[in-house]
Amino acid sequence: MQQEIIDWYETNGRNLPWRQPGFTPWGALVSEFMLQQTPVARVIPRLEEWLERWPTPAALAAAPAGDAVRAWANLGYPRRALWLHACAVTIVRDYSGNVPNDVDALLALPGVGSYTARAVAVFAFGAHEPVVDTNIRRVIARHTLGQAEPGPPREKADMEAMRELLPEPTISPTFNIGVMELGALVCTARNPQCEACPIRATCAWRTAGYPEYEGAVKARQKKYEGSDRQVRGAILAVLRDAPSAVHRSAIDDAWPDAAGRGRALEGLLQDGLVVLEESDIFGLPS
Repeated sequence: MQQEIIDWYETNGRNLPWRQPGFTPWGALVSEFMLQQTPVARVIPRLEEWLERWPTPAALAAAPAGDAVRAWANLGYPRRALWLHACAVTIVRDYSGNVPNDVDALLALPGVGSYTARAVAVFAFGAHEPVVDTNIRRVIARHTLGQAEPGPPREKADMEAMRELLPEPTISPTFNIGVMELGALVCTARNPQCEACPIRATCAWRTAGYPEYEGAVKARQKKYEGSDRQVRGAILAVLRDAPSAVHRSAIDDAWPDAAGRGRALEGLLQDGLVVLEESDIFGLPS
């Protein structure tokens, strides 16, 4: 099945910027941060703008953190912008401006978790490591385990399940991205295109007659409308659009509910996304 997936990917894989020859490790790290919980279509234009402005870790490290938050714009979860800036500073200070190439060193960077560390190590440096995301977990659950859904994440077990499938080191990075792409385009959560699947002949779920999933159901994400996330976004939009720090009254105008607005502002201050420059004057971090 490894070669079948690789052959399918080389013919059907999407032509995405971070898959192009010569795409830098720094670009890979930036793209992985941006892709967390954000659709590909929204990431591509923002990634191009970001790398044109800050093509290296040193370029971003030399800029104020607030510029990173402003450039993040509407990607959501803006703490990722602060983490990327902190990553750039760390890479310049500890790695002479070069993104480290091993998983342990990548894990030590601010805001980098297990998936991001392995994705950068594999896709930027060709490491022989398993990469596990939601799409990969779903493909393994169906093809190998005969289950409709993968169930709750179990990092160690999920990693070992993918590790057991890895082919030889020279082609394992392509296999990693091939399984991920298969889950994104064919073996989707809803309406999987089984007849177009290159490994349908050995799929345990298909062989078993597509049994329904009987395990724990993933909790639904809370609605964005009216949430603290929306209020935080409204406040940040005011600060991003302003040429300098703003008075509290401008933030008050951004959201009508005082309680929600106060809660969101306090959270932004605690996260370092907003700073109190003087009494009732707020700005982005420097």
